[in-house]
Amino acid sequence: MAPRISVITAVFNNRDCVSDAIDSILGQTCSNIEVVVIDGGSTDGTLDVLRSYDGRLGVLVSEPDRGIYDALNKGIIKANGEVLGFLHSDDLFFDRESVSKIAAVFSDPAVAAVYGDLLYVKKDDTAGVVRHWVAGSYFPEKLRRGWMPPHPTLDVRRAVYDRIGLFDTRYRISADYDWMLRFFTRENPKCVYIPEPLVRMRMGGASNRSLSQIVSKSSEDYLALRRNSVGGAGILIMKNLRKLPQFFGRPKTA
Repeated sequence: MAPRISVITAVFNNRDCVSDAIDSILGQTCSNIEVVVIDGGSTDGTLDVLRSYDGRLGVLVSEPDRGIYDALNKGIIKANGEVLGFLHSDDLFFDRESVSKIAAVFSDPAVAAVYGDLLYVKKDDTAGVVRHWVAGSYFPEKLRRGWMPPHPTLDVRRAVYDRIGLFDTRYRISADYDWMLRFFTRENPKCVYIPEPLVRMRMGGASNRSLSQIVSKSSEDYLALRRNSVGGAGILIMKNLRKLPQFFGRPKTA
C-alpha cells in the first residue's frame, strides 16, 4: 500500500509564484497527499494567497523564522505523512503524475528514499528548460566523485529524519547538501531512482543568485564534505564539473 506523502513548501514574500506551487501539489493525481506550508511571516500579500486555499492545506503556519532550512525543519516536525518531500514556492512538479510515481515506489517498505531528475526552467516561462539534471542511479562510490541527487526531487521516509536529525541551520545555503551527505554516509539506504524529471525549478534560487552566493555555497559545500568525512577540494571540483552536461540536451516537456 502506498504511504501518505507530505509535501512541504517554505515561502517568504513570494505572492506571485506561491499559488503555482500549491496548485501543482493539489493538482496531483495521487490522492494521499498532505500539503504543508510554512510561511516566514510574509508582508507582501503571500499570506492572503495562502488563506484562499482554506480547507485544502493540511498545515499552514505563518511566523518569523531563521531562514529556509529553519522553515523546512518546522515543516518536517509538523507534517503527518510517512514520506516527506519538498516543493519550494518557486517550483512545480513536472506533471500531474509525479507524486503518484513516487508513492508507487514507496509501496515497498524497504525503500528509504526516492529521487528523480530535475529541470531548471526560466523564471517567466516554466516550459523553457535551461538545465536538465539527470541524476543517475546511486551507489556509494559515487559520493567521492561529486555525485548527489537533486534535493528538490528527493522524498524520504520520516523515520530517516527521526534517526539522523533535521537540517543543520548553521549552513545558510548548503544544509540540504550536508543532510544528504549525512544520509548517504550513515544509512547505507535503499534508494530508488526514477529516470525522468519530477520537478521544474525556476532559475534564480539562493545558491546561484550572485557571485557572492556561489562563493558562499562552495565554502559551505567544502565544510559539509569535510564534516561528513567524504573528502575535500577535489570532490568539490568534481561536483561542480558535473553541472556542465546539464546545459546540453533538452528533454521533452509536458
